[in-house]
Amino acid sequence: MAFLKFNKSELVNLSYSLKREIISANKTGAYCNTSIVTCNTRRYHGLLAVPVDSLGGGKYMLLSSLDESLILSGKQFNLGIHCYGDIYEPRGHKYIVDFDADPIPIVTYKVGEIIFTKSILMVPDNDQVLIKYELVSAPSKVTLQLKPFLAFRSVHSLTNQNADADTGYAEIENGVAFRLYEGFPNLNLQLSASGSTFKSMPYWYNGITYSDEYRRGFDCREDLFVPGVFMTEMKEGDSIVFSASVNEVNPKTLKRKFSDISRKLNKITSYHDLLVHNADLLKCRRNGHERITAGFSWLYTGLLRETIVSLPGLTLYADGNTAEFEEILDNLIAEEQERLFRRTTQVESPLRLTDTIQQYIHFTGEEKRIWKKYGDTLKGIIESYAPGRRKEVTLHPNGLLWAQMDKVALSWMNAYVNGYPVTERAGYQVETNAFWYNALCFAIDMETKYGRKNGNTFIGKWTPVRDAVLKNFQPTFWCELGGYLFDYVGNKEQDFAVRPNQLFAICLDYSPVDDILKSQVMSTINNELVTKRGLRTLSPRNLNYRGVYEGTQIERDLAYHQGCTRPSLLGPYVDICFKMMGPAFYKKAEYLVEGFYEDINKHGVGAFSELYDGDPPHEPHGAISSAMSTAALLRVDYLMSKYKEKEQ
Repeated sequence: MAFLKFNKSELVNLSYSLKREIISANKTGAYCNTSIVTCNTRRYHGLLAVPVDSLGGGKYMLLSSLDESLILSGKQFNLGIHCYGDIYEPRGHKYIVDFDADPIPIVTYKVGEIIFTKSILMVPDNDQVLIKYELVSAPSKVTLQLKPFLAFRSVHSLTNQNADADTGYAEIENGVAFRLYEGFPNLNLQLSASGSTFKSMPYWYNGITYSDEYRRGFDCREDLFVPGVFMTEMKEGDSIVFSASVNEVNPKTLKRKFSDISRKLNKITSYHDLLVHNADLLKCRRNGHERITAGFSWLYTGLLRETIVSLPGLTLYADGNTAEFEEILDNLIAEEQERLFRRTTQVESPLRLTDTIQQYIHFTGEEKRIWKKYGDTLKGIIESYAPGRRKEVTLHPNGLLWAQMDKVALSWMNAYVNGYPVTERAGYQVETNAFWYNALCFAIDMETKYGRKNGNTFIGKWTPVRDAVLKNFQPTFWCELGGYLFDYVGNKEQDFAVRPNQLFAICLDYSPVDDILKSQVMSTINNELVTKRGLRTLSPRNLNYRGVYEGTQIERDLAYHQGCTRPSLLGPYVDICFKMMGPAFYKKAEYLVEGFYEDINKHGVGAFSELYDGDPPHEPHGAISSAMSTAALLRVDYLMSKYKEKEQ
């Protein structure tokens, strides 16, 4: 029995089923993403998208879809579905009677007396998708016809019929190979059935429409090339496997390969299993490097802030894999020298690395070894904020960091409208200076313990700065009238917006805020920001608050950090609540995560979304599978287990 299922009444209702997406990914960075009725509604949807190293490593959609038709007694039943403007043709979803989402997607069709299933599987270590077809029951022999729709374009763009496409093909064992444009890998399409044939019928299908792109105001129509059809006969009980891969494979091994991979997949029997499964999808290893994908299906792999924030959750709290934690972190440090030590438009991101290392120490208890390995990196980051080192941020005599670049949002709140940042936040940012203080305190304490005993210039240089931050942080940011911390303090004014950034001033290992004020800050956060889907990015009391992430691109960008909730903020929030309240907070923590499991059959089926509406019922939006959301929920899950043991 699958953990997540959909029935016929849900599947045939397109207003319901088209809003629910499946995502499968593998360790090479390839993915398959479509709706539960296999109708693509986004430009990012398709059966096989792969990173292409020769084109810069970005992801490219090779195989957009594969239409199945069953031919019985001269009658053809088309199981595919595409949108052309307002028309869906064919309408194969009407034959779907069941959908199981895990451990792999399985779609069941019923056509008269025929019962037919389709199972989709990403191969873990190759840019390859396998689709297994089974004729469960049929009154007589059935001819299966498969029609591939080829894209060969970036996942971020659309394609149109053009004379540059190379529509020729090469014959390979039990299949054919295509390469529409120079620089792309071959797309090898093969069937396990030796009696299958390919009939060349080249044709462009024009005006295929992606309804979700249309709804969001983006370009939404493209033309896809269909080279022909595969044909094979099946009788009751038969199964065949279709392979789409950048490498030619031995078709005789496809059935066994599908079975072997399926058998090794971990069964999903709980929400914890689901979290661990998603954590695994979000980690990829390519060209000997393991990195984190920020989210599916349009967010990038190897991003600095997203990796730093999500790394503990996706490794330590998922399965305790410390070796994987260090490998990903080592790769990130090697690849992100520029942003870590010289310049970045998210000025707090390098400083967040200290918190990540602190979580690692708390998890392992190996303080000395970890400091010996990563101490120079953390000290180097601190040194990079010295006067004159970075253009985007300045260290002032009061010890605080001032971030300012004209028309640039120098923080994680970096949405833009018509070239202007929605939340520029120029000045002293509360979270940046909280991370700054935490980094200074930690590095000085570690150097005092494990550094040179005599002549330690780092301690001598940065201790006065740390003391200045402690002296000036609270007077600079404390809003006495409101009982919270200003979000930022600019040239002429203090920003009175109640935002979750102040959370980091009280939740990190070293806080520049005294205990009495911490309680008041928490009270404000609880009253105005906490929801059942994470923390709002702005209080509903604010005139700029937008509680629903809908409408045009501009309307959505205005809501992105102006009210939408972030599940990623639950990790630090629950952590500080447990520290302040102990096991007594367990029930509230349980309440805060229940909502995500209630929504697990929405948006990304079995995945955890990037953001939610600030207003009830808190509908999910953004990337359907977010590394930071998944990591935060794994951290909460870990904390709940830890404090539950203490309570017992």
